[in-house]
Amino acid sequence: MRAGSYNRALVRAARELAPSGMDVAEFDLRPLPFYDADVEAAGDPGPVAALKSAIREGDGLLIATPEYNHGIPGLLKNAIDWASRPPMASPLTGKPVALMGASTGFRGTARAQAHVRDALGFSKADVLAEPEVLVGEAYMKFEDGRLADEETRQAVRALLEALEEAVQERGATASVSRVLS
Repeated sequence: MRAGSYNRALVRAARELAPSGMDVAEFDLRPLPFYDADVEAAGDPGPVAALKSAIREGDGLLIATPEYNHGIPGLLKNAIDWASRPPMASPLTGKPVALMGASTGFRGTARAQAHVRDALGFSKADVLAEPEVLVGEAYMKFEDGRLADEETRQAVRALLEALEEAVQERGATASVSRVLS
């Protein structure tokens, strides 16, 4: 959520590196209320309806996540909880999803991405197994808010190409909704 987020910069890099014809659109998770089944029963609040609509409209989903205390941020988990509803008919069902993340730690976001995979499993999202983009020691790979490390830039490009391929296998174009946490 912070202005100088490495993950926000990682998504900006994804926009730069996206294959021709792929549109990477941003969605702000901050307005989402905490998931509450009573609230859901009364009807999705506006920000939740907007999230679900953005996921439905995109042919794929790109998630950039930091790692907090060996897990995913509560804001992202909350968004996944809302988007996973209703069961078996959520906008995530069958949606190609690519994961990436940056962290100041040595391992990058390996644990957080494992948690995201687990959370998306309930809704039967089609999470790409590879390539993995685990940006460790992010402070060494970004300069002035821009992804400067060429090896990481190539990894992001490869991830987007894999997402484009997964989208095309479903017979769709390559417009990609993105959730930023």
